[in-house]
Amino acid sequence: MGTVRGCALLVALLCLAVTLWTGLEERGTALAFGVLVLAGELSRWPGTEAGEAAPLGAAGALAYALLGEDAGLPSHHGACQVVAVVFAASLLGSVPHVARGRGRTADHLARRVLTVSFAALCFQPLYNGGLFRSRSGPAHAALLVALLVLTALCGAVLAAAEAHRRTRWPFGPLLREELRGLLGIGSAVCATGAVMALAVAVAGLWALPVFCVPLLLTQLSLRRYASVRDTYRQTIASLARATEVAGYTPAGHARRVAALSRAVGRDLGLTEPELTVLEHAALMHDIGQLSLVDPVPAGATAGLPATERRRIALLGGAVVRQTGVDREVAVVVERQADPCDEQPLPARIVRAVNAYDEKARGAGPGGSLAALEELRLAGAGEYAAEVVESLARVLARGVV
Repeated sequence: MGTVRGCALLVALLCLAVTLWTGLEERGTALAFGVLVLAGELSRWPGTEAGEAAPLGAAGALAYALLGEDAGLPSHHGACQVVAVVFAASLLGSVPHVARGRGRTADHLARRVLTVSFAALCFQPLYNGGLFRSRSGPAHAALLVALLVLTALCGAVLAAAEAHRRTRWPFGPLLREELRGLLGIGSAVCATGAVMALAVAVAGLWALPVFCVPLLLTQLSLRRYASVRDTYRQTIASLARATEVAGYTPAGHARRVAALSRAVGRDLGLTEPELTVLEHAALMHDIGQLSLVDPVPAGATAGLPATERRRIALLGGAVVRQTGVDREVAVVVERQADPCDEQPLPARIVRAVNAYDEKARGAGPGGSLAALEELRLAGAGEYAAEVVESLARVLARGVV
């Protein structure tokens, strides 16, 4: 069990024990927020490699952590009750996902417990101590915004740390990617959580369903966007298989190159949009071979003369442009055969990974090491040294 999971489990069990010992305060409020978090968990869907997307559940959990009043009356629940209710509802809502084997539920729950614990432990003692009640208007809103920013940063650090533990990818790029995500759905979740808490303080629990509607519509839009994105990727993967179906390249070559290229790009610190372009270019890097009259033996283009490689790359780029795929993908495909020092980083990655897969394929138990050594010993400027060393690190970790 990882450190993050262990800490989350300890905090959750401690809060459950304290809540059971002292009793549940304001059961109606606890039930309302518990149902909200449960509904959010049931409607969550697989998200990025760092976790899963459950905006409604996250907003409901934050709102309960930041709740100081209910219809003008001071609330009396403490931080431990907040964590206990959120943990119980999240755990119950995760049962269907666990039964279907979807996603990394344990990591998701751990981050939810620790981020909500952070927000509740910061807000509830300060509110009960009179700090938030003594501030009104802009001052109160500023305090809430500052707390939400700190909570969001806490969640980003936890997500990056868990991904780093699981994959051994560099922590810095993972954290930057999580912070970029905060500008999208993350900011909407934080804002909705704060608005829910303020609305319940004035109007009572009837405000919850009203303020859930915008986030539900956003969630539906995001799910539709994710579906379109998946269909787009499947279309590109189908186009990439054309060279395999026609017998120009071995089966699985494009998928292996795409997976390794994405892992190398992440190791070198590329952003998520850059990784998407890299993956699509790697899938379609051999599509120019469809224009050849005589197929290259085993589809191995790394050993061809530079002029022939350049011709195939330009033909591939022309095909990619006609498919309507992102222009940046076509540029990467076209520049595979350029001199190494003139290539953009994604083209350097695809070039080195493609050569590695061609050389290691069918070479036996020692083929991987032999192929890496061959790349290292290649002529000056043939393959980027930093890409080859990154490829070696990725292969050593065994996580692709």
